[in-house]
Amino acid sequence: MREIVLDTETTGLDPYRGDRLVEIGCVELLNGMPTSQTFHVYINPERDMPAEAFAVHGLSTEFLRDKPRFAEIADAFLEFIADAPLVIHNAAFDLGFLNAELERCKKTVIGRERIVDTLLLARRKHPGGSNKLDDLCVRYGIDNSRRTKHGALLDAEILAEVYVELTGKRQARLGLVSAASVSAERRITTARTLRTRPAPLAPRLDDTAVVAHAEFVRTLGAAPIWLDYLGEETASAADSAG
Repeated sequence: MREIVLDTETTGLDPYRGDRLVEIGCVELLNGMPTSQTFHVYINPERDMPAEAFAVHGLSTEFLRDKPRFAEIADAFLEFIADAPLVIHNAAFDLGFLNAELERCKKTVIGRERIVDTLLLARRKHPGGSNKLDDLCVRYGIDNSRRTKHGALLDAEILAEVYVELTGKRQARLGLVSAASVSAERRITTARTLRTRPAPLAPRLDDTAVVAHAEFVRTLGAAPIWLDYLGEETASAADSAG
């Protein structure tokens, strides 16, 4: 199953009061594991950067001035996410900005049914505790020391690790590996304990049964397949019966 872990940075808190996207970061997961495929872009918001937002992510008006506008990267973004579920922390915020930008350039908006909100997952799994991304990193022992400021791609990479822990996919994978190892060990042990009889068992058929079978084989035609498997004595009996 393909999933996309996604994060954004913006100029503020409200996409319908003049705030815009300035960065998108996406990480691809396949069956719960990162594939190393990513999508990352800085975006010219076509407005100044408020000091409060700059303090969060460090993206200045000057830095973003020569970056593409959202309309210029919209198709590439939509192609990358395709129809995969989108894993987002506090999804209402990012989805609101993404859909506002898509509406501006006359693109189809992203449906809420595609969203997996890791904040809601964390609240269900850890009720009463803090479920900010940094706190979840501490809870699961994930190194977030590089996160001195918010950055969309870095945060998406960290969120991918948190998501794997939240959903138990890492443990499930380890369980499969362990089960496979045990199975392989059992096969090896079984192979090592096979024994060959020092002498074959004595035949249980008496002469009467051997002759009766030979008579039956004789009724099957000139070259029945049975003759490929019969021992010399049975074959001789068949010849005698003929």
